[in-house]
Amino acid sequence: MFKTLICIGLGSFAGGITRFLVCTLVQKFISDFFALGTFLVNIIGCFAIGVIFGLIEKEYLISFNLKMFLVVGFCGGFTTFSSFINENYQLFDQKNFYFLLFYTATSLIGGFVMLFLGRSITKLF
Repeated sequence: MFKTLICIGLGSFAGGITRFLVCTLVQKFISDFFALGTFLVNIIGCFAIGVIFGLIEKEYLISFNLKMFLVVGFCGGFTTFSSFINENYQLFDQKNFYFLLFYTATSLIGGFVMLFLGRSITKLF
């Protein structure tokens, strides 16, 4: 268990730094348009998690700890959006369209509402 936690932590560390660097470089050299860096990170993260799970499904040998490093650690530190999209894809692949719609809508709406509430609470102080 400890080894797995270390793998996740190192992956998250690497993913978070990579996210910061990508966003900073995009803003500096490509465009400082709002959220372009975050958009690119989310899209790249979705591609990365797709490749990782595609390799796993093709039975390429990826150890459990490498999977934890790449998926939970790196992709999670890079962008949790990729995990969200992967979970949506799994529901789509299982043809569970009702839960897919429910999960997507409640995640987006609930997330927005909770962000709004959190920001509103800080205005009370």
